[in-house]
Amino acid sequence: MAGKIRVLMVDDEAKFRETTSKILDKRGFETTMAGTGEEAIEILKKNPQDVIVLDIRMPGMDGHDALEKIRKINPDTQVIMLTGHGGHVSAKASLELGAFDYLNKPCDLDLLTSKINDAYNALRFKEDRPEKTAGEIMIRVEDYTTITEDKTLKEAIAQLRQSFEGLASSKQVMETGHRSILVFNRDGELSGILSIYDLLGAVRPGYLSADKPSMADSMQYSTMFWSGLFTTQMKAIANKKVGEFMSATPVSVDEDTNLMELAELMYSRKIRRLVVRQREKVVGVVREQELFFEMANIVVK
Repeated sequence: MAGKIRVLMVDDEAKFRETTSKILDKRGFETTMAGTGEEAIEILKKNPQDVIVLDIRMPGMDGHDALEKIRKINPDTQVIMLTGHGGHVSAKASLELGAFDYLNKPCDLDLLTSKINDAYNALRFKEDRPEKTAGEIMIRVEDYTTITEDKTLKEAIAQLRQSFEGLASSKQVMETGHRSILVFNRDGELSGILSIYDLLGAVRPGYLSADKPSMADSMQYSTMFWSGLFTTQMKAIANKKVGEFMSATPVSVDEDTNLMELAELMYSRKIRRLVVRQREKVVGVVREQELFFEMANIVVK
């Protein structure tokens, strides 16, 4: 693709419109905003768009009216309709008017991103496409949380928390965090991964992993003695290095790997994420969520 996918975000709710646009920009789209159907039409006349995300219920020109005008101005522009609770009938009517797809509010940003890419690809190819590949559904490595193995757990936790704090969460929009950090060595090579599960293992007292004690020593396992232990343990390990607690490098796949192979690897090895490589370079991560949204794209219309 020569340039970014151009997305026009049309919604009369300013906070939702602005928040979603910022997230789409962060994910590599070129996003323009409109607060009304009339404004969207004027923008489209001057600046062609690849995909339009259009709310159905708006004052003045509603989404259905705007959709009809959009189809007349540029029949190739793909339109994804947004509908509130109970708006399935209205949303399905939009499909008859030529909309590409529809989503319900609250709107999951991972799913919206997937739908925008689907709409753009349908526009590009105009025929049934083969299944996507790992490279097409992955989260790009530059959009994932990363750290070097010589940093401290405190620094890693701060970065991971930041990935959650920067998310949008409201009645209208939802975004999920990464739940893990890719760990690189000083040479820029992937050396492991630090997940929330790894952090739970790190905070546990060492004796829980030791050989089972005799009955006389079993009292040390009693939870009645654990009050305050979580805080003490976290403070004790906060300045230790990420490399001490990270898991091994995740299983890697090529960017051209098909969806069934991704599903088989995750299921058979009981893993939740895979690293995607372009030749030897790490270019992204595929999580179970990405495969779930592909499932939804196939069976939920």
